[in-house]
Amino acid sequence: MLDILVYEERQQAAGEAGPCLEYLLQHKILETLCTLGKAEYPPGMRQQVFQFFSKVLAQVQHPLLHYLNVHRPVQKLLRLGGTVPGSLTEKEEVQFTTVLCSKIQQDPALLTYILEGKKTVTRKKASREPTALPQEPASPHNRAPDRGSCGAWGLTAPLPAETEEPDGGIGESNLITSLTGLCKSKKGRVALKAQENLLLLVSVASQAAATYLVQSSPCCPVIVEHLCQLYQSMPTLLDPADVAALEGISWRLPSAPSDEASFPGKEALAAFLGWFDYCDQLIMEAHTVFADALAKAVAEKLFVEILQPQLLHVSEQSILTTTALLTALLRQLRSPALLREAVAFLLGTEQRPAVPGDSPCTLRTHLVRHCDHLSDEISIATLRLFEELLQKPHEQIIHSLILCHLEGRLYVVRGSPEPESYEDTLDLEEDPYFTDGLLNAGFQPSAKHPPAPATNSDGKTAVTEIVNSFLCLVPEEAKTSAFLEDTGYDTYVHDAYGLFQECSSRVAPWGWPLALTPLDPHEPERPFFEGHFLRMLFDRMSRILEQPYSLNLQVTSVLSRLALFPHPLIHEYLLDPYINLAPGCRSLFSVLVRVIGDLMQRIQRVPQFPGKLLLVRKQLMGQVPGEQLDHQTLLQGVVVLEEFCKELAAIAFVKFPPHGPHLCLSPPPEGHV
Repeated sequence: MLDILVYEERQQAAGEAGPCLEYLLQHKILETLCTLGKAEYPPGMRQQVFQFFSKVLAQVQHPLLHYLNVHRPVQKLLRLGGTVPGSLTEKEEVQFTTVLCSKIQQDPALLTYILEGKKTVTRKKASREPTALPQEPASPHNRAPDRGSCGAWGLTAPLPAETEEPDGGIGESNLITSLTGLCKSKKGRVALKAQENLLLLVSVASQAAATYLVQSSPCCPVIVEHLCQLYQSMPTLLDPADVAALEGISWRLPSAPSDEASFPGKEALAAFLGWFDYCDQLIMEAHTVFADALAKAVAEKLFVEILQPQLLHVSEQSILTTTALLTALLRQLRSPALLREAVAFLLGTEQRPAVPGDSPCTLRTHLVRHCDHLSDEISIATLRLFEELLQKPHEQIIHSLILCHLEGRLYVVRGSPEPESYEDTLDLEEDPYFTDGLLNAGFQPSAKHPPAPATNSDGKTAVTEIVNSFLCLVPEEAKTSAFLEDTGYDTYVHDAYGLFQECSSRVAPWGWPLALTPLDPHEPERPFFEGHFLRMLFDRMSRILEQPYSLNLQVTSVLSRLALFPHPLIHEYLLDPYINLAPGCRSLFSVLVRVIGDLMQRIQRVPQFPGKLLLVRKQLMGQVPGEQLDHQTLLQGVVVLEEFCKELAAIAFVKFPPHGPHLCLSPPPEGHV
């Protein structure tokens, strides 16, 4: 039959239907075949019917889907597909939907027509409008239906009012139901092909079709329901290290890499991350109407209804696992719409600066508290979450966490003159943490005091003074990097340069200012609050000599991420040692100064401090076997402190490189700080 139809079409003029095709349509042969396929009579008939429909639609060039006696059996056949998991005809079903999707790709206006299925046929038959589905031609030589008048409904005209504003009920979207069912197939190739077909549909959808997908089809609910089911199928307890190690999961390759270590729940986790990646891909490529709806559905059903209660749970293991999973989701997330929903979920929509006594019961408040949790594991996991968040291209993240609190520069004394010398800026002698022993230990400024640090026309303190301030902050007896190779400052400069270029390109569209706003000396002073997030980081930094090594690494990693942002307020507050702080205020440099003062007092109580410190550094680098030492936490904290100061110096250097022939690095791109 197929060969006859194809041969006949070759003999006909373009656009004309031959007598065999007319016979096929008038005698409803396709409907008869569909009925036999549904009844599986004789056995195996359903598979043959799927194959025949696929070949007819693919090989016959005459537009068939516009005919009622083709459209109706196609819809019936779609209702048979994707409904039974593990069906013997899955391969044929996905092949059939692939042919339909290829036709829709050739003519995207077909999408709305195919989606509405029985609902369209019934409504149009009742309305008897000129745009109703064409009946079968009366003679063998009738031409293809004209698309402007009696062609496929909705090919060139927008959806009628009842489609653009449906009654809110979910209609029969047989193609969507079939595809979403096939997406869950256990056969990898079948599921992948179904996912590709669904992605094609949402990417070619017009606004009218996207509106129908959102308001009158089960597409979004079914996709998100499957995502939540995959989440619920995972073990309730997962090791954060296992979650972090499972990288590179894609919806095209959802299975976990075989070379990675196995752990309980690995395949379930890979399936969940793969489907989340697919949702993200759908949102990224779909029409805005559909993308926004799917992103909101993911946020509501997964983020709010499932993840939020677990983040607020009293069980530490629940908090730990959920935080690690949320970090993994953020790492995979690429679509702007879903990122917007994730940021609103994690940080809220409130933009006003916080006040010290303000403690709203929001998820953001709980997450900041988790960074200073009694459990070091929870603190590390939550700090990783924030570090991942800071790498996302969304301005509200850095604004709500940092910038909204720094605006106005309330941390600077109003009307005070510039410091006249280096030691006046640091006020070491007046700081109770700095004793005479500290000044005699080599941390005292040089005998010949340097002049006040140079300031460029744009208000930037000369980079040389800033770099030297951080490099000289740790006293010589607490430094060990000079005794080992590949631990110098140059390595940090190279790494910081790449990270700064990446950060600058990410924030370029945000139009940040290039220079600080001058202070008004007559403006009355108001109390300054750095915000809950920075306060937590500074508090953690002040305890660096008492905290575990892994926790210190994570705290300094987040702070260095913040320092990389090319905003003048961030540079001044985190990287400028010479700002004249208002009473009661602290900056990152002032916190480090007090840590050094505390360190110099502790050194006096540790016998053979230099030798033990060098041994600990070698242990951390894996050069000598690890063994437990007295004061090991303190010694590890000193190593982290030295490296962090070098890292901050490198960041300051690449953000404001001196202009000289010795500089190997190119300056930052134009338009960035």
